Amino acid sequence: MPSTHTNRQYIIRVLFLLGTCILLAKTAQIQLLDSSYRDKAQTAAINKYVLYPSRGLVYDRNERLLTYNQPIYELMVTYKQVSPDMDTMAMCNILNIDKKDFKERLNKTWGRRYSRSVPFSFMRRLSSEAYGQLQESLHEFPGFYVQKRNIRGYHDSIAAHTLGYISEVNPTQVENTDIYAPGDYIGSTGLESFYENELRGKKGIKYQLKDNLGRIVDDYKDGSLNQKAISGKDLKISIDAELQKYGELLMNNKLGSIVAIEPATGEILTMISAPTYNPNLLSISRERGQLFNTLTNDPLNPFFNRAVSAKYPPGSLFKPIVGLIAMQEKVWEYNRFVPCTGAYWNVNRFLGCHDHPSAYTIGKAIQYSCNSYFCETFKSIIDKEGFHNPNKGLDLFNSYLYEFGLGQDLGIDFQPEKSGNIPTSKYYNKLYKGSSWRSPTIVSLGIGQGEVQLTNLQMANLAAIIANRGHYYTPHLVKDFINSDDTIDEKYTTRKNVSIDSIHFERVIDGMANVTVGGTATWSHISDITLCGKTGTAQNPHGKDHSIFFAFAPRENPQIAIAVYVENAGDGGRFAAPIASLMIEKYIKNEIRDNRKYIEDFILKADLLPKS
Repeated sequence: MPSTHTNRQYIIRVLFLLGTCILLAKTAQIQLLDSSYRDKAQTAAINKYVLYPSRGLVYDRNERLLTYNQPIYELMVTYKQVSPDMDTMAMCNILNIDKKDFKERLNKTWGRRYSRSVPFSFMRRLSSEAYGQLQESLHEFPGFYVQKRNIRGYHDSIAAHTLGYISEVNPTQVENTDIYAPGDYIGSTGLESFYENELRGKKGIKYQLKDNLGRIVDDYKDGSLNQKAISGKDLKISIDAELQKYGELLMNNKLGSIVAIEPATGEILTMISAPTYNPNLLSISRERGQLFNTLTNDPLNPFFNRAVSAKYPPGSLFKPIVGLIAMQEKVWEYNRFVPCTGAYWNVNRFLGCHDHPSAYTIGKAIQYSCNSYFCETFKSIIDKEGFHNPNKGLDLFNSYLYEFGLGQDLGIDFQPEKSGNIPTSKYYNKLYKGSSWRSPTIVSLGIGQGEVQLTNLQMANLAAIIANRGHYYTPHLVKDFINSDDTIDEKYTTRKNVSIDSIHFERVIDGMANVTVGGTATWSHISDITLCGKTGTAQNPHGKDHSIFFAFAPRENPQIAIAVYVENAGDGGRFAAPIASLMIEKYIKNEIRDNRKYIEDFILKADLLPKS
């Protein structure tokens, strides 16, 4: 019998022999039968690539596309991975640059913005020829790779202030979040900025194996770690593109703004600031910086959004609000008569008035825009608690103004929005410390002058409140998120009421309906549309007065409320009112009828820009 030791040796030899056979078989498979293992054996690195999502699109209220995404290819580089033996001249020939340009693009001021170990943009918007050549020879240039991105384009070149533009993130934005990396784009202004979280989408990631020559071999772990990019959400906004385009045409060669609102919903139909600019000028390109500087240095300041950021005296547009508050507080009867001799006199105050008959109702005073009438009406509110107690009267008056959304941000889904200015009793106590102030001191507030200031958005919202007989919805620009379960903020669908009885609104509306029939804006009468409006002329110490008008139409079931402010254009009936009436006719009738073409021609030809 063989010994136990001999049996153990035999078993061990058999196991070694079996293992050797298995290894030889596997080696034969790898080297002779399956080339993929040989290729992967040559892999030198695992590269992580960012997949950029398509930015969400923006449509108007009629689902007309306002923005689009244009794919571009950007050459990225990681400084530490660039080989000193690389054929620099070959890359220069592909990119059509010289060696000096190459060195300037590659060598940065290393620090907060640029890092030697983090990829940065070497060249934006590669030409199609350069992109094609790089696809074939990129493995010859270690450290370089092509990144696909999307840049913004804007159809029709309208609504620049509303839509806004995108730009490259700054170092602070990179440091404050883990969402952005150097070279990423972000919404900088307008809706692009306000709805950045919804529009930007979510980046994807792709891991790829590269061989020692820089060539892609395969997805790492067969792509199991890859993540697809998720496109941004599409927005359907309340702007009517056709109305916006027409309004911008009317405001050409003028300074000012137009804001139109759908009273029943608070949706903004158009928001125009003039002068404007072509938003496509600020698409990501080599010329962008120069074009941006040109617009920034333009003395007419086309970047300034006069619709929501300019603070203006409302002028006579304020008179209907004064009348409403006085009637609600029972300090003024609707049919009270006030004689007017062409001016309002009180102590040392003189406020000129139009040449018109004396008004015997608030409605007639609105129709004639009588300064004398509304100075007396305003004083009756301030003096409600006595002539020597104007603080309480002004505080009472302002409490109504706050309900109208004045003296505060309305809360539009857009930034920046200014709050305007409603002077308070504390303000006047501080201003006139050491001496008293009374209703005659501040009487100019009653006709929309003095320290009171509103934005044109607030003026349009006032027109919407009157149209609704005492309520409004916070003005907003986004109607819906397309193909998404997201909904707009409920604050935009919450009704806000003003503490004034509807009967008083009807009385004020009577006067506004007569403004274009036999009042201060007869040139703006539309025969088959009952337009209810009010002109204003705001004094301008720096030049010609400003032309103002707000209105809504039709009187019953109003479809549009609008405010037009044209700087340095004279009285409200000459420019602001005709522009508003043309906008209303265009929106309700979809055209300007032949019998009003002469008004359109007059407005289109008018050049009101400063000549110096």
